[in-house]
Amino acid sequence: MSARPADRSVRTRRRRDADRRFGVRLFASAAVAAVAAVLFGLLLVLVESGWGPLRHLDAGAARWLNRTALDHPAWTGTLRFLSEGVWDPFTLRVAVALLTLWLVYRRAWRLAAWSAVTAVAGGLTGLLVKTVVERARPSLQDAVAHAPGFSFPSGHAMTAVTSFGILLLVLLPMVRRGLRPVCWAVAAVSVVGVGFTRIALGVHWFSDVVGGWTLGLAVVALTGWSFEAWRADAGLGRTEVAEEGLEPELGGDAPESPAAEPGPPGRVGEDTGKGPEG
Repeated sequence: MSARPADRSVRTRRRRDADRRFGVRLFASAAVAAVAAVLFGLLLVLVESGWGPLRHLDAGAARWLNRTALDHPAWTGTLRFLSEGVWDPFTLRVAVALLTLWLVYRRAWRLAAWSAVTAVAGGLTGLLVKTVVERARPSLQDAVAHAPGFSFPSGHAMTAVTSFGILLLVLLPMVRRGLRPVCWAVAAVSVVGVGFTRIALGVHWFSDVVGGWTLGLAVVALTGWSFEAWRADAGLGRTEVAEEGLEPELGGDAPESPAAEPGPPGRVGEDTGKGPEG
């Protein structure tokens, strides 16, 4: 009986520490969203004002990559296949739609709603900004590719960030811990690769791609922060998002259920060092 107050004290201390960590993570998510939004806003101002150094950077990158593409037709064909096939926004949106349907099948209703809202919000936000800014695409004398619509921000770049962000933050619990850094690396290479192909093909300026990246990051960070806040209100476990995704319980039988949260120390996936008997 004398051990019980000590146990409660340890549990309370661990819970308090977990709450502090959770608060830090929520603040970090909000900070990422704020920084991304500010960077995007600054870039938008520079694009709209025609800032000389940015125009010079955009034009120089476009000319250099266009010459490289003209000198290497096979390389250009590979870029077109990646940009218009593997990393095409339609392909990525279909992948997210199938993932959302799978989440509905798993009865992970709120995570499915987060996935759908993030994808739709990203697409509509990018379209709205394009319509407002009305920036013309690069006009090269010997263009190797053409694309319709306005240029800023890059829809391909923004869709890559939101789509790979959704896929990662949902599916990480289904991946072995040792392979999770590989998943992050594949997503990062894909996002950077999308941006590179759009500039190399001459259909976007460098600043268009950076704008798409930052705006997409802001959308994912904001919606992810909202989902984490819901988990706190619902009494679900705290998560290390970069390691466990938004919903670690997805790998079990009862996603989004408070019963899926283990006991003390109060953080999903924490190893207490005890055996099956406790």
